[in-house]
Amino acid sequence: MATGVEELGTAVEGGLLARAAEPRAGEPRADGRTAERACLNCRTQLVGEFCHGCGQHAHVHRTLGAFGHDLLHGVLHLEGKLWRTLPKLMFRPGELTRRYVEGERARFVSPLAVFLFSVFLMFASVSLVSGDLSLLDEATRAEAADGVKVDMTRIDAEIARLRRERTAATARGAPTGAIDEKLRDAALGRSIMAGIAGEDQAPDADRSGLKASGDARADVGLAPNGALDKAWRAAKANPTLLAYKLQTNAYKFSWALILISVPFVWLLFLWRRRPLYDHIVFVTYSIAAVSVLVIVGSLLVAAGAPAGVVISVATLFVPWHMYRQLRGAYGLRRFSALWRTAALAAFANVALTLFAVLVVAMGATG
Repeated sequence: MATGVEELGTAVEGGLLARAAEPRAGEPRADGRTAERACLNCRTQLVGEFCHGCGQHAHVHRTLGAFGHDLLHGVLHLEGKLWRTLPKLMFRPGELTRRYVEGERARFVSPLAVFLFSVFLMFASVSLVSGDLSLLDEATRAEAADGVKVDMTRIDAEIARLRRERTAATARGAPTGAIDEKLRDAALGRSIMAGIAGEDQAPDADRSGLKASGDARADVGLAPNGALDKAWRAAKANPTLLAYKLQTNAYKFSWALILISVPFVWLLFLWRRRPLYDHIVFVTYSIAAVSVLVIVGSLLVAAGAPAGVVISVATLFVPWHMYRQLRGAYGLRRFSALWRTAALAAFANVALTLFAVLVVAMGATG
């Protein structure tokens, strides 16, 4: 029960962030007319149901029912804009993207708002369906922790051996570049393992072999390629503990997927010189659509639908959605949209891999 409350809180948090990104909904009231003559917030003379000075609604309710309405509307956008946006987001994404880019902003939920809400709700729904990895039994957690300690001990021994080799090579006047590179990778791997184990400080120098000499900083420098390699090694070595860190941290870095993906879309239109803003809107709506797809798939599996069937349908839906969005948003011919769809699918896999590496590295060292 506690887990469900926590995940519901995550979804509400996403809704509130989405509402902050798009504070004015712009949906019409049912009654249309209000009793106030001046805005209760800034005292501007009212002409219509919204203040043209500050944007506040002309009439302020003071009932419990109105509070519940504001909660549902503010968190979940349960009014016109959402229902105008979602069907187009899923089935006519190209039209939605084009119309938003061309200026129809008041009719639809903005890309950032729908992205924030859908991503937070996606992680909440997946966590509810798959279960919270923090609720692992004590024996499983202990086994995973023991595995981390074994790996750390092995890396400590490797670091000590490499330092002995480096000392001997230095005494002979031999080059130490290759040894230094191995030391950097080993030290980084040790650092990642320590992060997974929850250590706040590095172990003592005598045990790890990392005691500083004049070149200590070079020994522990973090080479970019080594960072990615060690992050994946850490994931393979300790999937249970790392999966929990990813489950609790991935949504915090979801915005990075937009930044990673936009350059790939830009490459598809390199010679057309489209504004970068168009690509950002395209990517943000696209990721939001996939998030909604995952939400629906998670709920179907939870309701008893065969997971294999759900995954197969989703696998077919994603490229179809890419094709529809590319063709509609950029006004492409069929062949032009088809080859860009194939390229975008490949780029999407690369972007997801880069995003996973980022989250693994941050989750492992966090």
